[in-house]
Amino acid sequence: MDCDDQNKVASAALYQALAAKLLLYGRALGLSHAEAEDVLHEVFTGLLRVSQWPTQPENYLVRAVRNRALNHRRSFLRRLTREFESRCWFEREPDEGPSERAAMRLLEGLPAEQREVIVLKIWHERTFEEIGELLGVSPNTAAGRYRYGLQKLRACFVPAGPLDSYELDRSLDEASRLLDSASALPGT
Repeated sequence: MDCDDQNKVASAALYQALAAKLLLYGRALGLSHAEAEDVLHEVFTGLLRVSQWPTQPENYLVRAVRNRALNHRRSFLRRLTREFESRCWFEREPDEGPSERAAMRLLEGLPAEQREVIVLKIWHERTFEEIGELLGVSPNTAAGRYRYGLQKLRACFVPAGPLDSYELDRSLDEASRLLDSASALPGT
């Protein structure tokens, strides 16, 4: 019997002997039953991949379940925070005007790739090269997403309510400036 086969047999025996205890430990760390099962299976899958068998496998498993459970909870809490923040981002502010609300609705309706690039370009003031590096795409792809997103926004944007001449001039100047900056890239 080779080393891999021995590890598989030993892992199966450990799973039979300790799975219920480790599952309970995962639950004690705040995981649901399904999450604790997922963590347990990840730990045993990792155990099958180790090149050197642990000298104290029971201690190794308890520590591994604890570490994975804590990592799972942290990532879950981060995901919840991100989802909550993204929803709040599209909620109304009390001092928003009708034009702002309309623009936010339109931005929310864009494809995620275009919306992401527009937010990074305008609010984070990133260059297309920085955006491309961040997203793992070429700067030209980032610029294209930005340009197409702005074109969609411009085509759909109809101000809610009358704008005075100052607001209208400012809105048109800003939209033109943004569109011009997108088309001023070399090679796009």
